[in-house]
Amino acid sequence: MQDKNHALRRALRHPSFVAGGAMVLLLVLCAVLSLFWSPYPVADIDIPNKLASPSAAHWMGTDSLGRDIGSLLLVGSQNSLLVGFIAVGIGLGVGVPLGLLASARRGWVEEVIMRASDFTFAFPALLSAIMLTAIYGPGLVVSIAAIGIFNIPVFARISRGAANAVWSRDFTAAARAAGKGPVSITVAHVLPNIASVLIVQATIQFAIAILAEAALSYLGLGTQPPQPSWGRMLNEAQSQMFQAPMLAVYPGAAIALAVLGLNLLGDGLRDVLDPRLARQR
Repeated sequence: MQDKNHALRRALRHPSFVAGGAMVLLLVLCAVLSLFWSPYPVADIDIPNKLASPSAAHWMGTDSLGRDIGSLLLVGSQNSLLVGFIAVGIGLGVGVPLGLLASARRGWVEEVIMRASDFTFAFPALLSAIMLTAIYGPGLVVSIAAIGIFNIPVFARISRGAANAVWSRDFTAAARAAGKGPVSITVAHVLPNIASVLIVQATIQFAIAILAEAALSYLGLGTQPPQPSWGRMLNEAQSQMFQAPMLAVYPGAAIALAVLGLNLLGDGLRDVLDPRLARQR
């Protein structure tokens, strides 16, 4: 308990952790709030009040169809978090076991898994989304699948590299000498010791997933109307860049703040979970 309290105090004194955690918490609260309430229904179109300036009725104004921008941003946060959670979950759920298997078995098993990861890296999320769209059509599921597939080799490589370092430690050699098998050693010793690395990498991949989802929606491959998306808001704003430039500023700022918050949180978690880095700062 004392160690946990000490880690908590160290985390609360870390500026990156506090700032990033606050920004991520705000993003999550906005997404949760939008499930139950938004200033206006996002599907409501009010042509007479299109491109309205910020006012008491519409705090951020309206878009070219008269929809409330604040409501679109609020509800659009749902897609960013949904894609991030599921895509990172796919990477963790598939990539980490593959990386641990490669580290535990070595030999041809490791070679096959790593070469398969190299092959998957040849298909970034955007290219995978284009191929999946050609087969299944555009949509949110396509975005999640494309980003999730891209995350698998990332986590496989990270977990394999970190696990290799743990397998070379004395306590794993002692566990082998005691008669424990590769599976029990991996579960009891390797995985707990690389958990901090995976947590930090998950926050980084979450930020990348938000950027990728926005890019795919901007290109028309991701979230489809009438569901709001920050990326599609940017796409729709480009035709009014000179008439109403704030239409692009609001979703762009939302994406930037979400990614910044996750990166700051990841940087803070890295220092908090590894005291050696904290002492070097």
